[in-house]
Amino acid sequence: MMDANEFRAAATGAGAQASPPAELSLALAALWHLARDEWDAAHGCAQSDDGRDGCWVHAHLHRVEGDLANAGYWYRRAERPASEAALDAEWEEIAAALLAAAAGDP
Repeated sequence: MMDANEFRAAATGAGAQASPPAELSLALAALWHLARDEWDAAHGCAQSDDGRDGCWVHAHLHRVEGDLANAGYWYRRAERPASEAALDAEWEEIAAALLAAAAGDP
């Protein structure tokens, strides 16, 4: 299983693809785009995912944007407490959880 740091490196490192791998969920694709500073593309992916994972990423995106009221709405939809962690730390937390879930880890 790829960890969050490996995932970020795959998105941003030398030889990184411009588009996320097709097998990624919309929520992970959103994180991929966000790692590349492609907020609009990330938002589009998160907005297309109505599940709790997509809502969690959507909340994070609005924190990045500085729209805390909107972020709060999406945290509630995700059934998660609003994060007060540093943005990078929250990105890593979300990426680690989604990657683990994609690999079938509890």
